[in-house]
Amino acid sequence: MATRDIYETGFDEDVRTESSTNQCPECDGRVTTNAVETICEDCGLVIDEQRIDHGPEWRAYDDEERERTGAPLTAARHDRGLSTEIGRGTDAKGNELSGKKRRRLARMRREQTRGRWRSKAERNLAHGLGEVRRLASALELSDSVRDQACQLFRSAQNEDLLRGRSIEAIAAASVYGACRCNGQAVILDEVADSARVELSRVRNAYKTLNTELGLPTPPRRPQSFIPRFASELDVADTVRQRAFELAKSAEETIISNGCQPTGVAAACLYKAAREQGQFLTQTDLAEVAETTPVTIRTRWNELEEVDDSTSAPA
Repeated sequence: MATRDIYETGFDEDVRTESSTNQCPECDGRVTTNAVETICEDCGLVIDEQRIDHGPEWRAYDDEERERTGAPLTAARHDRGLSTEIGRGTDAKGNELSGKKRRRLARMRREQTRGRWRSKAERNLAHGLGEVRRLASALELSDSVRDQACQLFRSAQNEDLLRGRSIEAIAAASVYGACRCNGQAVILDEVADSARVELSRVRNAYKTLNTELGLPTPPRRPQSFIPRFASELDVADTVRQRAFELAKSAEETIISNGCQPTGVAAACLYKAAREQGQFLTQTDLAEVAETTPVTIRTRWNELEEVDDSTSAPA
């Protein structure tokens, strides 16, 4: 079936010319008015254009809901959210369509899908932004972080960083980079677990983004992971406060210098729980912090040494 048999041929801006009794102020010629402007057919003078639309400024989707604007522009979609979405079984008012109209919509949807992307790069952008949205939803990130991750993926494509790399890896690296730039306590292993690619490829993609784009990522602090680990382990508030104090004091020493911040945070929680009489195993902490019990035990011994040196008499 030809495309002209599927789509309507009428447009909102079709020119419907009607004659006017007024004459041209310049040449007294014949004046015609269409849907856009009023012009003189003899000299071509534009007498009136862009007339005021006196119709309603809102759009009604049903009898109760009225909206004054459409959907906002978003960086989470390749076309900024301006593309047309063709429905399936119902019309705008929720009424069920006949079989003939459903088949017609299916043909329109197929043609619209074929002409949705103008190039291979735009198709890759749509796929990558869809992966970013999926990861942001799985990690329960805010809309602002999701939009920043989408913008980071766009920048990576503009800098030709997708060449030779997986789109899924760059999308996961963009999500992790946006979390790092906003100081959120998200571990790379969590992003890789939700992604459809291996951890090593996500790590290499993030290193590429950080190097080529110069991401303003601040250093990760151990105290930023304390609330999250404490919430997952359901520890008391006193343990959480004490672990936060230990993490701040550890930052002032050489314990956290060059060490994994999640390991230091887990060790602070372990030490605080022992001081408050709450039972926490190093295995449980290592599972939550995505580290090993050996790392937690090493950091805990260093914290004990610092406490002994500070509490010893001069």
